[in-house]
Amino acid sequence: MLPRGWMVQLRNDERAYGWISIGLHWLSFLMAVGLFAVGLYMVGLTYYDPLYHQLPEWHKLAGAVLALLTLLRLGWVLLNRPPPLLADSPWQRLMARGVHGVLYLLLLALPITGYLITTAEGDALAAFNLTLLPAITTFDPHTVDWAGRLHLWSGWALILVAAVHGLAALKHHFLDRDTTLIRMLKSS
Repeated sequence: MLPRGWMVQLRNDERAYGWISIGLHWLSFLMAVGLFAVGLYMVGLTYYDPLYHQLPEWHKLAGAVLALLTLLRLGWVLLNRPPPLLADSPWQRLMARGVHGVLYLLLLALPITGYLITTAEGDALAAFNLTLLPAITTFDPHTVDWAGRLHLWSGWALILVAAVHGLAALKHHFLDRDTTLIRMLKSS
């Protein structure tokens, strides 16, 4: 039995993010960092390494899950507006909105480019013998190389922009002494 007056805030309100937004945010963060680390690690493996065949399977499956999670987050933002930004100046609000937009764009670009790489020869996107998405077309080697470079640089860009986002949250917490960071750590 829950204590009297205790209620879980699932939805955002004017003061704080709800637990659904908070959970989706941090799960996306952990998955994105994990996928980036695994992606960097697996491209350095040799054919005879035991993880050479396993890590790409996990990477594809987790990438598909993160793509679905990103679509869920975008839907949740449309249905449940976040609380107003606490930035003092118009340029800070513009930068915050821009950074959020770029993060979402990169979170969508990465699975799309990963899909193009994986399905380039006409094979479905599959992980552990489970078909996740059918192939829509085939691509020439030049296009696959382009998609691979875009995937790599989008991954680096996501990590860089996420780091800027995190530093901005720390700036709000320690320098501005507002509740920007706290609102994404706990619901009211």
